[in-house]
Amino acid sequence: MSKIIPTQEWLNLYESKQDILSSVSDFNEYFSLKEMFDKPLHKIEIGELPFPTGELLVRDPLVYLQKNETPYLESIPNGNHPLTLLVVELEEDYFRYVATRLKTKDTKAIKHKEALLGNEDLVNFKEGEYFGFNVDAGLATIVDVSTKDAYCNFVENWIVKNPESNIYDNYFADQFKQNAIDNPKYQRETGDWINFKIPNTELYVPMIQTGFGDGVYPVYFGFDENNEICEVVTQFIDLELTFDDEEDE
Repeated sequence: MSKIIPTQEWLNLYESKQDILSSVSDFNEYFSLKEMFDKPLHKIEIGELPFPTGELLVRDPLVYLQKNETPYLESIPNGNHPLTLLVVELEEDYFRYVATRLKTKDTKAIKHKEALLGNEDLVNFKEGEYFGFNVDAGLATIVDVSTKDAYCNFVENWIVKNPESNIYDNYFADQFKQNAIDNPKYQRETGDWINFKIPNTELYVPMIQTGFGDGVYPVYFGFDENNEICEVVTQFIDLELTFDDEEDE
């Protein structure tokens, strides 16, 4: 589907609520520090991914990445952009995925505001809330609309050929396990991420463990001092909210 064209009323509300649409987390700290709240932080660089159109979606790839899904109001520059995964070590050899960052420009973000579609209910939106995206399979991906369409075509064709099978159990699970063998750092044996190359294309669908599992997670566009988008951050764990209380005990 094409982007939503927001009403003027919606745009006026959007401008008036910029402060509460901004992230309270400092993602520059997240991705630069080696630990927070006495928890080691690790980064996984999974390489540059192609975004042919720049019209972006972040979705659960097994449940909500469908052809009728609408991209965000903001676009990123088309081209290849590097994706970094941020991992927190909760205990020795026990890892959870905190966030992903897609860098679209080699500048520093000075503000992060939530990625929106253009039709959210901003009238009743309050400080401390976010809209986010739904996760029901414990995974998230970040793709553009052309990759989404190619992926949906692949899934549809796979289901036609395997009508009695489950695409995760009978296809993706082996890829997660193999990736854990090939890239064992910060993964369980069953695997916590893959960078899936859609067959017969040069397009990729990264699939990443979402924090503590299913739920609703926010996505933020990072803007640099020139007010240009320089990164996109998907947050799975709010480190301050999760661990700050532990330090106060």
